[in-house]
Amino acid sequence: MAKKLVIKVTAGADAPERCSQAFTVAAVAVASGVEVSLWLTGESAWYALPGRAADFDLPHAAPLSDLLDSILTAGRITLCTQCAARREITEKDVIEGVRIAGAQVFVQESMADDTQALVY
Repeated sequence: MAKKLVIKVTAGADAPERCSQAFTVAAVAVASGVEVSLWLTGESAWYALPGRAADFDLPHAAPLSDLLDSILTAGRITLCTQCAARREITEKDVIEGVRIAGAQVFVQESMADDTQALVY
């Protein structure tokens, strides 16, 4: 079993089920003791901002804000550099604990030994 899980979520409110699935898998993995790195790309980039996850609504799904909080407690959340720039999001705008990094870091994390990468 992989010791680290890298999850890239490319969807936000535009594809709520896919978005929720990525956050749910990340939160369950964190709760299971797996080292998790969640990457926010595309429309999910908005969830790096304070309060945005609270606006997400999907019937029969855990609140996105709760999932986000649980991931932040023991995992890492990264906002894609280009996705942030396209939305004029800077490091001073994001939730405490969220970093901004680019494709090089994503590839480095994804290719590490004992790592499984998933893209939603």
